[in-house]
Amino acid sequence: MSDETQRAGVRLGDDLELAELLEDVRRIEAQSERLVSGVMAGGYKSVFRGTGIEFEEIREYVEGDDPRSVDWSVTARVGRPFVKTYVEERDLTMVFALDLSASMADGGFGHWSARQTAARIAAILALSASRNDDKVGLVAFSDQVERFVPAGKGLRHVLRIVRDCLALPAATGATDMAPALEFLSRAVRRHAVVFVISDFLDPGDDAAWRKALRLCARRHDVVAVRILPPELDPELLRDAGAGLLRLVDPETGRRETIDLRSRAVRDEYTRRVAAWRSRVDELFRRAEIDVMDVPVPRELDRDAVAGPILRFFRMRQLRGTKR
Repeated sequence: MSDETQRAGVRLGDDLELAELLEDVRRIEAQSERLVSGVMAGGYKSVFRGTGIEFEEIREYVEGDDPRSVDWSVTARVGRPFVKTYVEERDLTMVFALDLSASMADGGFGHWSARQTAARIAAILALSASRNDDKVGLVAFSDQVERFVPAGKGLRHVLRIVRDCLALPAATGATDMAPALEFLSRAVRRHAVVFVISDFLDPGDDAAWRKALRLCARRHDVVAVRILPPELDPELLRDAGAGLLRLVDPETGRRETIDLRSRAVRDEYTRRVAAWRSRVDELFRRAEIDVMDVPVPRELDRDAVAGPILRFFRMRQLRGTKR
């Protein structure tokens, strides 16, 4: 645990549960440190190069300047050609939109819950941003915005966001992404990289959240981080063998037992998972956003989150940063 983390830690008093939570935040930070300072450092800088360009000055035209940069109003007023110059704006704003649905808090068959997996993703990305002196913010949502942390800088700020990712209570009602995405479009005025972290099992009315997602993607660089619990992995059916699989919907409390001894049941379960994934993939495609799939590990694997992030970085590097 770094001294800087200790100084940045939130004062939690004598409450054991909160003390354990802070220890979880510090543990995540320590686990992420090697990745952030090592293999991801160069990838972050090349994938996220800032928000574009900003105006610097108007100066007199010199040979070699691009004629398209001529400021015709100043040129006409002065009688000599002048050009506008711009510089790349390096500062980046990163915002996490975190799904607080009950399914994200449920551990299922995974070593971590989807929420704990999400917190590790946020920690790695946020620490990378902090290392580059970029801003990080958070919008946590259920069927409405539950918590908004405006983008800010510094390790203390990052640890607060990671703590919130772990500690905010799970929503009791249905999930609806549309209000959170609409809020993001209004509240975060500056162009940002927005990571929507969710299992996307029930994102709300397709038409509403698809429209909100597309509008948000017009203003920001939106990346869907899809958390995949082991229950959605077809391999689980083969691993489970001939037996009963008991499932509970954490958002409705509905219980169902699936008889995996039946080939027809296994095929239908696989078909429904594939149909859900295809439907959500199509929504992402229409919104023209990138997707990062992160499976929840069934056993302890500290590199389980790093792999998908690095693959996403490589994809962005090969294709070129989305603007």
